[in-house]
Amino acid sequence: MSDSKIIKTKIAIVGAGPAGTATALFLAKAGVPHVLLDKASFPRDKICGDGISGKVVGLLKELDPNLLIKMESKPDQFLPSWGVRFVAPNGKGLELPFKKKNDTSTHAPGFVSKRMDFDAFLIEQLNFNYTKIFWNTHITNIERKKNYIQLSGKKDGTPFVCQAEVVVGAEGVRSIVAKHLNPIQVQNKHLIAGLRAYYENVTDIHPQNFIELHFIKEALPGYLWVFPLPNNQVNVGIGMLSSHLKKQNLNMRTIFEHALAENPEISRRFKNARIVEPTKGWRLPLGSVKRSISGDRFLLTGDAGALIDPFTGEGIGNALLSGKMAALTLTKAYAKNDFSADVLGEYDVNLYHKLWHELRVSYKIQQLVHMPWLFNFVITRVQNSPSLTETFSTMFNDVDMRAKLQSPGFYLRMLFGR
Repeated sequence: MSDSKIIKTKIAIVGAGPAGTATALFLAKAGVPHVLLDKASFPRDKICGDGISGKVVGLLKELDPNLLIKMESKPDQFLPSWGVRFVAPNGKGLELPFKKKNDTSTHAPGFVSKRMDFDAFLIEQLNFNYTKIFWNTHITNIERKKNYIQLSGKKDGTPFVCQAEVVVGAEGVRSIVAKHLNPIQVQNKHLIAGLRAYYENVTDIHPQNFIELHFIKEALPGYLWVFPLPNNQVNVGIGMLSSHLKKQNLNMRTIFEHALAENPEISRRFKNARIVEPTKGWRLPLGSVKRSISGDRFLLTGDAGALIDPFTGEGIGNALLSGKMAALTLTKAYAKNDFSADVLGEYDVNLYHKLWHELRVSYKIQQLVHMPWLFNFVITRVQNSPSLTETFSTMFNDVDMRAKLQSPGFYLRMLFGR
């Protein structure tokens, strides 16, 4: 290949999902040029629960407060969601609003949007003065050279080479950047298997579009979800620990289909529902283990860095946050013209300083959910206590409050009504 067909850049981001796009958006905000590569062209589907949490909303507001207004102006793509409904194994439900009582914001605290729409929306916000995009670019090999990383593959079916002084892996659980530069072995006990389908005409959707987490006994410590979407559709799925599936020799698709057909809380609402897109599966690498996600001339973000919340299964919020933290580190490295492991190691330190307490707490809660009787007890007690309801609502925004769920004393106080 002649030199004229080789793309040369300081920074290359592989993957244009939320993690990669967030990295590009924050780099552009700092005035740092870069290239963004993706094997697809957008819009494209991505298997996901489609929930856009308060963490995502906060990061979007940080990028540009007008982004929420833009989202609200597209009701056919973004559905405002104001809370969550937990359903215990015994079928009892608990509704918790996302907003605190003293929150005076008029914007919705969360949204639900198909990833085809949300990811394309993020792409629309890119600043092309700093971001150069290469669509339909499938990277198949990565090599370390003396002063750069060489990415090679095909763009639109023809050979493609990119030489970058630093590479950001943002292409999800099957990250080729991670595979070649920092292989991450995710054990089954830190991996969730997921299934997702789209339905229409599901009944009894909450008037404020609360997302629903159904902790059916067969799926514990995982859960089945029902997330309302625009246009009378819902995202319905199930996530279970791979280690649990293997140990118990369970078929997750059978559990999922049985719940929709037979579970008393769920099946009545799907009586006249129609599936509009077949069930699809994927894997979610959990952030329940602290891993090295940077090194000489590379950073890993989002699912490529295994940063999914162990309890909720949320990945978009941590993907955006990791993109922001990667951009902050890269901006400093760019100014120094130094992409060594020592300089990029600041990314691990700063990201885990922000995330590790939250991930560790979520992992502890995930382990507690193994016990159906405890979940049933907590839901029943909270249902009957306005003060506990407020406490649990606060836990969505306050990790220290959420950490109380790890304490035996917390349950003793609940038992004795204190």
